[in-house]
Amino acid sequence: MYNSKVLCVGEILFDCLADQLGKELNEVTSWTTYPGGAPANVACGLIKLGVPTAFIGCIGEDKPGDELVNLLKKIGVNITGIQCHPTAPTRQVYVTRSLTGERNFAGFGNIKTEEFADTKLEANQLKQSLFAQANYLVIGTLLLAYPQSRQGIFKAIELAKKHQLTILVDVNWRPVFWTNKEIAKPLILQVLREADFIKCSQEEAVWLFKTENPQKIAQQFPKIKGILITLGEKGCHYYLGTYQGSVAGFSVNVIDTTGAGDSFVAGFLAQCCHHETEILNNTEIAQKTIIYSNAVGALTTTKPGAIAAQPTKKEVEKLLKKRINN
Repeated sequence: MYNSKVLCVGEILFDCLADQLGKELNEVTSWTTYPGGAPANVACGLIKLGVPTAFIGCIGEDKPGDELVNLLKKIGVNITGIQCHPTAPTRQVYVTRSLTGERNFAGFGNIKTEEFADTKLEANQLKQSLFAQANYLVIGTLLLAYPQSRQGIFKAIELAKKHQLTILVDVNWRPVFWTNKEIAKPLILQVLREADFIKCSQEEAVWLFKTENPQKIAQQFPKIKGILITLGEKGCHYYLGTYQGSVAGFSVNVIDTTGAGDSFVAGFLAQCCHHETEILNNTEIAQKTIIYSNAVGALTTTKPGAIAAQPTKKEVEKLLKKRINN
């Protein structure tokens, strides 16, 4: 087994996407399931871009859990850090869609959010050997909503610091996951203080930091190396090292925006693995890194589902070439 350069810690689940656009939850008559969960999406996206990656999370001992693990295996993700819970089910999320394909997380069916297997991630079962070999840790914030998985996230950060991994935190604010929304902001900010890179959407930046200016956000975090603020089809604001800028998005035929932000993260980390500290020391490489990340995110919106839609390295290069030629 090769060493995984990147560890993605968090949830893996099935997104149940409404087949009918522009309908409320109770009006939807059929759903299509797609594998998802932000950290799992990032792991798969990285493998497709040629970066050895491991996923760490907790699933149920059930058919959906088996299907998700088999998918990760098929793609080539290192699954040795996955935990199984004997009674808690693998999570399914119901997602309604607007007429333009924008998503709304509508709930979890008849199961309470705190009863799913991903909330049972055990801190003391995290494999230190994975951290000893890796360079980057990716974490989302959804598992901070639950006491047990929260300890798992803090333990992952502790191990990452011990082994000197670079930490990227994706804010990924989803109120539907939190039974107590009052604790969300302080917990998320606590984790962000441990980050080297912070990625969030424009809306999340305004909610958390009262600004979408990446340099102003960076001033709130003394050890930060980079801030990435995604703007959907409009692209990204970024602050890397001492360089600040904005890069426009790619014009593509959007089918489904699920997982586009996660693919952006995969693209960014793939470039980090390739260029390493040059991203922070060279303004041209910083900008090219964001263009590449935007391209990976954009291509993911051209097909349904998050993981199934992720592009290969070759497809990304083709889109970049097309942009240069135009």
